[in-house]
Amino acid sequence: MTALNLDHLHTFCLVARYGSFSSAANLLGLSQPAVSQQIRQLEQWFATRLLERTARGMKPTPAGQVLLELSPQLEHIVADIQAQVANCSGIARGIVSLGMGATACIHLMPPVLQALRQSHPQLTVSIRTGNTQEIIRAVEENRLDAGLVTLPADSRNIALTPLCDDEFFAIGPSEEARDKVISPLTPETLSQHPLIIFEPGSSTRKCIDGWFSEAGFGLQPVMELGSIEAIKSLVRAGMGYSIVPAMAITQPEPGITSQPLTPRLSRTLALALRQDKPLNHGMNALLSALKNAVLPVNPV
Repeated sequence: MTALNLDHLHTFCLVARYGSFSSAANLLGLSQPAVSQQIRQLEQWFATRLLERTARGMKPTPAGQVLLELSPQLEHIVADIQAQVANCSGIARGIVSLGMGATACIHLMPPVLQALRQSHPQLTVSIRTGNTQEIIRAVEENRLDAGLVTLPADSRNIALTPLCDDEFFAIGPSEEARDKVISPLTPETLSQHPLIIFEPGSSTRKCIDGWFSEAGFGLQPVMELGSIEAIKSLVRAGMGYSIVPAMAITQPEPGITSQPLTPRLSRTLALALRQDKPLNHGMNALLSALKNAVLPVNPV
């Protein structure tokens, strides 16, 4: 590789953030060997190791951490140049950065990114994950072009456009569900069972805490995790019940059953944009794809 490849740089950032070649491959619509090859070529270009394997997955080396911290600056410089050229040509190209929660990133974005790759091959979408306030702050500071956040959200100079209503459902192990059906699933009945819940600080956790609090019950989970996939794995293993957005359970999953909550609990997902943000062709293409994708969802 005789020149720095921005696609390879984007791939490196995804691997570094998610700690996994397979996660990056899934988001990019590539095979895992293709992702590994891109990382090797990037390391050859820099003539140094950028990633190392640890017990918790792939982790940036000191050189890789520097690259991870500086890459957004390069992406924005290139994106500004490409956006100005693209506006003259009418073609969606360049880099658009989007922030969202990990659940939406895993369950919503793969088909959106694949569709955009087919319809707009010269457009690259850079995904960053974080909680609602982190994303709002990054959009305010122009470190992100747009965000998909959970309402309510405190914002300054940000336009929030509601996109869809995502209902919460209780999930439990299928084996136990066959033996004992808990109905209705109220704060009182769920509080009598071991609960595995999102860690504090997220908008999702605030919604769940509020649901229990309004019924007069304090939430005392046996485990608090930041990963929806880790939560589902523990539920599947029979460690307890959880409450998750419907977006996370739209596909049948062996070992897990889902049931609606009483009273109903939901969250509203909204698009966050700076009010003074100019929309180029790449941004319009991404926003259109998002609006088509985030329709109300129901679990299987």
